[in-house]
Amino acid sequence: MSTVSIDSLAQGIDSDFKRSLLNSIALFRGVDADVIIDLLPQCGRIDVAAGKVLLSPDRSNHCVYVVLSGQLAVHVGSIDAPKIADLLPGACAGEMSLIEDKDPSAHVIAVERSHLMVISHGIVWQMVDRSHAFAKNLLVVLSERVRSDNEYIASSLGELRQAELNAMTDALTGLGNRRWMHEMFTRELQRGARDGSALCLMMVDIDNFKRFNDHYGHIAGDRVLAAAAATLREYLRPTDLIARFGGDEFAILLPATRPEDAERTARRIREELIQRSPASLPAPVTISVGITDARDGDSVEAMVHRADAAMYRAKDAGRDRVETDRSAGS
Repeated sequence: MSTVSIDSLAQGIDSDFKRSLLNSIALFRGVDADVIIDLLPQCGRIDVAAGKVLLSPDRSNHCVYVVLSGQLAVHVGSIDAPKIADLLPGACAGEMSLIEDKDPSAHVIAVERSHLMVISHGIVWQMVDRSHAFAKNLLVVLSERVRSDNEYIASSLGELRQAELNAMTDALTGLGNRRWMHEMFTRELQRGARDGSALCLMMVDIDNFKRFNDHYGHIAGDRVLAAAAATLREYLRPTDLIARFGGDEFAILLPATRPEDAERTARRIREELIQRSPASLPAPVTISVGITDARDGDSVEAMVHRADAAMYRAKDAGRDRVETDRSAGS
């Protein structure tokens, strides 16, 4: 690892050599050595052992640390989190918390034994007063730190959104999963209750799917499920909510829809699936559908229970049918 040495700057050496030494440190690049030469001996030096925490959010900081030799790493959130940056000789740490007068926002840890120059709060501001170049360098370091932090935040938010999406989406069909269904259906049910608008739920089950899986294999079964999901997405309205309830069963919430309209929609979906069935299958893909409408004080669970019961009545009656819940309140 390269080493930055400024021990000789206070001595009477060639000005070009002084400038070369200073230029190896980000904060001093382009700074006239003669302007700050008397301040350098007032800066401290420390050796930091590998693994030692130099800065952390639970400790206040009033200094800028310049890496003269060794290497530091920056971790956000916790010491065990993946590092987001390496600080090599010439780089500095602590400038953000010093300028903001706040505790550090990250953990800075020595990757290996490191020798650091310590510039106190007061000396930093004296250097700012004396050298326009130093002040500019400090602003550049701060802006680079902010940009790096923003990129880290943007990346973290992207990963978080993707994780949330994965947690709410069925991998095979691309539809919402049970977790998504409960959240979105509950929200839509509450909106319908406030507006006093009609709302229906359909439970759709592919007929004889287990027998199909056993005969043709799970890969072929997955293709049927994906094709059924694609048909539902294409045929239903953008405002309709579709979820894979589990196995070969789908749940569909139809806002602003009365039972008779839901029945017509279910029959058209049933016909569409039959027409789109692959010619290689021995028989068309058929579905059994159960329908219920929303009632005062209803919950998603209660609606699913009623629609599911209606769907099983359709299966018991011979499959490839649509049944609507006719219990009290419909």
